[in-house]
Amino acid sequence: MNGANIDKKWDFDAGKLPLDFANTVEWHASILPDDHLVNYSDLVAWSQEAGLLSEAETKSLIAKAKHHQREASKAFRRAIEMREIIYRIFSAIAAGEEPKTQDLSKFNRALGITLKKSAISYTSEGFVWTWQPNDISFDRTLWSIMRETANLLTSKEISRVGECADDRGCGYLFLDTSRNHSRRWCSMENCGNRAKALRHYQRNK
Repeated sequence: MNGANIDKKWDFDAGKLPLDFANTVEWHASILPDDHLVNYSDLVAWSQEAGLLSEAETKSLIAKAKHHQREASKAFRRAIEMREIIYRIFSAIAAGEEPKTQDLSKFNRALGITLKKSAISYTSEGFVWTWQPNDISFDRTLWSIMRETANLLTSKEISRVGECADDRGCGYLFLDTSRNHSRRWCSMENCGNRAKALRHYQRNK
């Protein structure tokens, strides 16, 4: 098990954590997706960069994974399976469709496990969500993602979840914060520019 590549940088510009997690795959809706998470160490590094793990928790999980590689690999596969479920759920919502019953069922089973690990703590700033003390599970990285996904699914912001309209299968998810809810692309610099150039070519042709 290699150490976490904490120098590696990911994009966190989708607007919500679950969407950022889904976007760790580029060209998600294409026949050749490009996965940026290839092992458990990548997952831990991404989680630290996302603010889900402290430096101490990151080091603890990486050290633990070195001695329990099989368990860490299983946790990684569970996280990737849930990432794909999260992607399909939000992709369906962005398209104005109902998520598949099977995906919701699997999500809810995993959410049930997450809620059992949750706790409420009191701080100087008030009550906050936290986790059962001293529970440094290999699935620790997934718990926060599950809870944030549930929060987004049950919020008013769910109507603003969109997916890049690029016909090649970009699959980038985002929270549309435009005033008239008109965002269509991952960015105008990438898929948006291509679509603009294509329309210009077709008009001239």
